Amino acid sequence: MPLTGLLAVPAQRRDAIARIVETLKTTPVVALTTHINADGDAAGSVSALARLLPQLGVEARIVNPTPWPSIFNYLLGPDINDRTLKGPSALKGVDAIIALDVSDMKRLGSLADTVRAMKVPRIVIDHHVPTDEPAGEIVLDDTDACATAELLFDFAVSLDLEITPAIAEALYTAILTDTGGFRYSNTSPRCHAIAATLLATGVDPEEVFRRIYASVSPGRLFLLRDSLHSLGHDPAHGISWICVTADALERYDVSPEDLDGIVEHPRSIAGTRMALFFRDLGYGKVKVSFRSTGDVDVNRFARDFGGGGHAKASGALITGTLDVVRDRVVGAARAYVGEVAVAPAVAPAV
Repeated sequence: MPLTGLLAVPAQRRDAIARIVETLKTTPVVALTTHINADGDAAGSVSALARLLPQLGVEARIVNPTPWPSIFNYLLGPDINDRTLKGPSALKGVDAIIALDVSDMKRLGSLADTVRAMKVPRIVIDHHVPTDEPAGEIVLDDTDACATAELLFDFAVSLDLEITPAIAEALYTAILTDTGGFRYSNTSPRCHAIAATLLATGVDPEEVFRRIYASVSPGRLFLLRDSLHSLGHDPAHGISWICVTADALERYDVSPEDLDGIVEHPRSIAGTRMALFFRDLGYGKVKVSFRSTGDVDVNRFARDFGGGGHAKASGALITGTLDVVRDRVVGAARAYVGEVAVAPAVAPAV
């Protein structure tokens, strides 16, 4: 298919974009937000939309539930109005809220109760599986999109908005990170076509790679070294897991964003069908990330623990100590995936 054909915006997305634009005509000040601990897709999408909306005559204010991740500071600039540090009070006076890369109201963290109570239009732009409590009523979503940024690209194209170099870099960052460097199964021909278009705008792929993947602190590697000692592998069921203790971030002077990619280590073990990453938050809660390497739907599994996400990448927040939650989830995972024939173990089951 020619590049122009791949870039054509699906009709259902155009219809959703038209509904959003009608809402924006009466909402001159909009708050942009995303999920707690924003990843590359969340940060890139927020940054891109914050620069697109002024082209429609709309003022954009960023109000996230957690501080902007430092690894993506290059996506900010003097033209970005980030009021995150003011907390929920920063939402006062806005005419609408747009939640990006969020499928569930709870993922708005400290902002969730305030957003629930607000009597303004609430818009969602997302590519996750919908949940019982979406973060808005006016929705542009499509699980076939490789990233929320793909929908933002369509938003810009449908409205004939200018994709400036800064917007292109933000969208490219989002797509690059959410496809695992164009390695995951959500990497589609259309995804590559969009990336090619963004590169033609002037994005420097080597520089973006350096900023994200080649600028880590020594503490991040020490954290990885210690976490690998917790590696567990069950070859009979094709399950692998890894843990990070509550004091690890402080011990190595790193931030939550330094945990990105750790789950890929158990996921990379031959024969693994489900990889699990347990992070002890230190207050009786454990954050669990679920990853699938094949036919296992981890979104459905995560929902059993009050979480959700994608079929191949999901998460949940579970009450309990690290050891208790790990044993409970691993046990449930064994029952969920069933016993399969996989490659020989490379590490003993724990």
